[in-house]
Amino acid sequence: MNDVVCFVLAPLVLDLTRRLDLPQRAYLIALATASNVGSVATLTGNPQNMLIGSFSGLSYRSFLVRQAPVAILGLACVFAAVWLAYRRQLPRVLRAAPHRERIPVHYPLMIKTTIAITAMLVAFLAGAPIALVAIAGAAYLLLTRRVNPAKVYREIDWEVLVLFIGMFVLIGGAEAAGIAQKLLAAAQAVNVQNTAIFTVVTAVLSNVVSNVPAVLLLKPVIASLPDPARAWLLLAMASTLAGNVTIVGSVANLIVVEAARKQGIRIGFLEFFRVGLPLTLVTLLLGWLIVSSGA
Repeated sequence: MNDVVCFVLAPLVLDLTRRLDLPQRAYLIALATASNVGSVATLTGNPQNMLIGSFSGLSYRSFLVRQAPVAILGLACVFAAVWLAYRRQLPRVLRAAPHRERIPVHYPLMIKTTIAITAMLVAFLAGAPIALVAIAGAAYLLLTRRVNPAKVYREIDWEVLVLFIGMFVLIGGAEAAGIAQKLLAAAQAVNVQNTAIFTVVTAVLSNVVSNVPAVLLLKPVIASLPDPARAWLLLAMASTLAGNVTIVGSVANLIVVEAARKQGIRIGFLEFFRVGLPLTLVTLLLGWLIVSSGA
């Protein structure tokens, strides 16, 4: 999942860029935006895709086939956008990094984790329920005498979990207050049946209330559209790619920015925006063309 990728890789990127004397903000922004774009490819790539998988009934394989081209072209756009923004700061040749002592690797757990991840991917592609496969894989990895589970629990980012809980509470309140029904009426008024308009509405709403709440709010709209399967794919694509506009557009962005802040590196709103806005506009256009033209 994109949030997990950023949580794990942000410290590594900070360390490597510092040792290699590279522009750290460029690589951190690349990490955040690439994790968002790459996550559009699968139903397990980000939280909103997981919700769409449970609501839509789309299979892991069919989703992958339709969305993988969007992710591949989008990653090329990420490379181009970051390079254009930071080309004057990027060195032509990397200097040699100072030698550091070898980091110990826990090989038995590494092998066990590799087996678990491989089995999970096979199960996803075979059409097994995503939630069941995920919890089974996590339970298998926690069943070990080599590591005290308390050490694992201490590494859980409880703040992110509380953030998601708060989102679900707010959306529940919005549905109880009738906001979802008003949104459905407004969507019908702007001809949301048009795929281009639906993509724009999703992207704007994702930046107003964040992408996960946007999916929950737009769920009632999907049933009224002539091609619900394509609408779910457009919703997944647009809500994910729209997260690159601003720092607050995606939880993955916030994770990277917070990790940088703890190391004394500040990524400003405008600095992220000058990369994120053109990147989002181009990738949304490409995504709309690919998903709308698909069979």
